[in-house]
Amino acid sequence: MRRDPASFLWDMQQACAAIRGFVEGVAPERYAADLLLRSAVERQLQNIGEALSQLSRLDPVLGARVPRQRQLIGFRNVLVHGYAGLNSAEVWRVLHENLPELHQAVTGLLEEIGRSDFE
Repeated sequence: MRRDPASFLWDMQQACAAIRGFVEGVAPERYAADLLLRSAVERQLQNIGEALSQLSRLDPVLGARVPRQRQLIGFRNVLVHGYAGLNSAEVWRVLHENLPELHQAVTGLLEEIGRSDFE
């Protein structure tokens, strides 16, 4: 069964919200030292990259409207396949430089297509 493209946007929106909740008030040093926190954040980032990859296959036009589409999918691949090359400072940077923009964009796209209450 083919998934609704909005479901992938919703998955990304929920993952962004989860990550923001996980790291709210957390210092970079604590993030780097907390394996459980890093694991949770990295899992949600994988979810974002996978949802975006699936969306881009199903609806390339909509997928292309997500900021940093290729970089996010590539970052998911690094998380999944290149773990040895991953460092917490890079993840922290992505969280603070890119996540707010992504969250805002997918929320806006959901509203634009009339699916802001998607579940």
